[in-house]
Amino acid sequence: MMRTLPMAPMDQEIRPVVTDPVEDARLLVALKALADASRLAILQLIAAQDEPICACHIVDRFDLRQPTISHHLKVLSEAGLITTERHGVWAYYAIDPRGLGGVVSSMVGLAGRGD
Repeated sequence: MMRTLPMAPMDQEIRPVVTDPVEDARLLVALKALADASRLAILQLIAAQDEPICACHIVDRFDLRQPTISHHLKVLSEAGLITTERHGVWAYYAIDPRGLGGVVSSMVGLAGRGD
């Protein structure tokens, strides 16, 4: 059965959308990074830690090869969602609150546009 949507009133005011292209590009990169199930799981693991986590411990917890984990960590880092700290040959990862906060703020802003 086809459903007919009601017609919008002809006098309805349509507000223009004003966005910052740079912020939109950052948001797209972050959302694309989070759209992968493995990257989301890696981000969740990193976020669950009280301190930065060594890449070796991340590799141990996934059924993925080390080069694949490294790729996912690079994507998350380039999206501004995690930080990297090097100690000798080891890399430690932590959530970047500014990057993740920017994504959250953008989503809350979208939700608020319907007011």
